[in-house]
Amino acid sequence: MSEHPIEGLMGTTLEKIKQMVDINTIIGDPITSPDGTIIIPVSKISYGFASGGSDFASKVQTDKSFFGGGAGAGVTISPIAFITISNGNVKMLQIDPYNSSADRIVGMVPDVVDKISSFVKESKEKKEAKKEKASEENPIEDPQV
Repeated sequence: MSEHPIEGLMGTTLEKIKQMVDINTIIGDPITSPDGTIIIPVSKISYGFASGGSDFASKVQTDKSFFGGGAGAGVTISPIAFITISNGNVKMLQIDPYNSSADRIVGMVPDVVDKISSFVKESKEKKEAKKEKASEENPIEDPQV
């Protein structure tokens, strides 16, 4: 069975979309500033795709049909944030304001993780300091001496 013309239209359109946008468009190539800070752009990509067609019968030749159709696509690329890496610290700098609660939560995750990590680190350091202080005040004597 031969391929219908609409399949060719759709295949060509989708192939062109694949050529236009790759993963480097979403997470861009890293840029290194003179002070050593690495900046990675992050973009949002939106696709739109439409395709349609119709077969028309010929009045002169009833065994032939004529095809009319079209396909189209649109791509929007919007920068939304930058990931910065400086002196071992990773931060996400968002360009657009938060549009929803979910966006706000995702934006807060790095700060929350940093705060929890520093809290856990401080707790461990305090416990170790208390143990050292207790061992200095109450040294354990060797019973064999």
